[in-house]
Amino acid sequence: MQKTFGRVLTAMITPFTPEGAVDYEGAVTLANYLFDHGSDGLVICGTTGESPTIPVEEKIQLFKTLVAHCKGKGTLIANTGSNDTASTIALSKAAAETGVDGIMLVVPYYNKPNQNGLLLHFGSVAKEVSLPIMVYNVPGRTGGRILPATLERLHKTFSHICAVKDAAGDLSVTIEIFNRLGNKDFMIYSGDDGLTLPILSVGGCGVISVASHIDGDKIQAMIKAFVAGDNAKARNLNKELTPLFQNMFITTNPIPVKYAVRQLGLPAGPFHAPMCEPTEAEAALIDAILTKYKK
Repeated sequence: MQKTFGRVLTAMITPFTPEGAVDYEGAVTLANYLFDHGSDGLVICGTTGESPTIPVEEKIQLFKTLVAHCKGKGTLIANTGSNDTASTIALSKAAAETGVDGIMLVVPYYNKPNQNGLLLHFGSVAKEVSLPIMVYNVPGRTGGRILPATLERLHKTFSHICAVKDAAGDLSVTIEIFNRLGNKDFMIYSGDDGLTLPILSVGGCGVISVASHIDGDKIQAMIKAFVAGDNAKARNLNKELTPLFQNMFITTNPIPVKYAVRQLGLPAGPFHAPMCEPTEAEAALIDAILTKYKK
């Protein structure tokens, strides 16, 4: 079986103190909770972790802290990507020194490089860092996208560019990635909870999940059922999870999930502006879905 980072990777929120600094102790508590409830690994300081507003020094300290307290419990993937290749290389090298298991690099946003620019960007990082690299393709946030052919060229040149977080929302793209790279030690992860089961069916190996903060055990069970060939069970679990998947995206991520984590009594803290609290109506919808998860 193809080696993976794990089936369920949680895109972990970043707990903050009331003053807005990273709450390192809270992050360890939350990470351990996630590992105990279905997560095989964590993506640290990703979009859900409010990475754009966390200072570099705090990111590096968070990587160090989670490695020190959670190494061996699951895979730790550090998000080190940005839209500046030089800065991405610097943070990726610093992250590698902390002992994380891999790094995630987003398709550069705002400046929208073409495919040659993406080959240059990801290739430049891969030349400097030997850790496994996951490419994060999320056109809805970046305004640009990496094509399957470009991923294939990168993997052929740099075998440690070995995974994609596929949040393009287009199964035809996922299928083309698998057709080009499937069974070549390349991992395809769903970047959208609601598309996890369809993506598994066309060659995906797992999910980088937001909803796993709330019900990671059931998401893990759904994937295990699919892998075991019990498609009926997988479909039924997906049906049960669908309201949660939808609820966690009623407004911009990570607003619903961070609010939900806080409501469950786990470390979360405030948001960094420009992220903000959910409206009263949104909070009521989130509270309603959480009733069965509160102890």
